[in-house]
Amino acid sequence: MMTYYTAASLKAELNERGWRLTPQRETILKIFQDLPKGNHLSAEDLYNLLHEKGEGISLSTIYRTLKLMARMGILRELELAEGHKHYELNQPYPHHHHHLICVRCNKTIEFKSDQVLKIGTKTSQKEGYHLLDCQLTIHAICPACQRSLLPI
Repeated sequence: MMTYYTAASLKAELNERGWRLTPQRETILKIFQDLPKGNHLSAEDLYNLLHEKGEGISLSTIYRTLKLMARMGILRELELAEGHKHYELNQPYPHHHHHLICVRCNKTIEFKSDQVLKIGTKTSQKEGYHLLDCQLTIHAICPACQRSLLPI
């Protein structure tokens, strides 16, 4: 099952893989841990947030760190409607959620589904995989955008 990371557990896992917990990685983890529930950040959003806080972390370091943390299962990589990736902390169940996105206005609704997680867990176990993330993203058109599409 998915793990909630602390700086210490991240350091231990990175060390196990031959990597270090750099101050930049720890800062980025802290930003995601402090994000209000339901917020997602793109690499550019994170860069701007860090810049506002006086942190001099380059955009290329941010991209590398986000990719690494997503591969480790610490962050969830989300393909949202804007066409670029967003990230959020990969919270353990029962905080696990999915996304319903309007392809016209990008409004995003988070929802929970035990069934999606059960299917992901069962399929992973059956094939001998260790589940890091299980997400369903539904692309649709919201009621407001549907109304604006109606002929007058």
